[in-house]
Amino acid sequence: MHGLGVVAIVALVVVLVVVACLWLSRTSTLARRVGAFRCRLRGVDGHGWSSGVAQYGADRLYWWRHWSLAPRPARRWERSGLAIVDRRPSTEDPGLLAVTCQGRSGGRDVEVTLAMSPEAFAGLTSWIEATPLRVGSVI
Repeated sequence: MHGLGVVAIVALVVVLVVVACLWLSRTSTLARRVGAFRCRLRGVDGHGWSSGVAQYGADRLYWWRHWSLAPRPARRWERSGLAIVDRRPSTEDPGLLAVTCQGRSGGRDVEVTLAMSPEAFAGLTSWIEATPLRVGSVI
C-alpha cells in the first residue's frame, strides 16, 4: 500500500507540472502574438473583471482568459460594426482605461467593457478606424 501511495503522489506531481508547463507555454505564446495586448473583460453581470489577452485579427477582436488552458479564444467580436461608445479611467485599476464597445458576437448585438492601457486603447481605435470596406459595398 505504501508504494501505491508514493506512485499516486508522483503521478499527481507529474500531472501538475505538465498542466503548469502547458499554461506557461500558452500564456507566453499569446503574449508574443502580433497585435496582442493585456486586456481585462468586465463580467456579464457588470461586476468583477477577468484578466486576459486580446488580439487584433483581420476581421475579429479575440480575447483569451488568462487562467485557462483553452486553445481557442473565450470571446470574439466582429471588426465590422465594432464601435467605442464610452471611455473613462478605470476606478479599479489606476492607469487603465475602461472602454465600452458595442458590436456583434456570434450573430448577436453585444455591449462589452474592456480595461486596457492607454497605448492599447490607441491601437484599438486605430484598428477599428482602419476597418476595410466590405466587398461589394463600393459602387
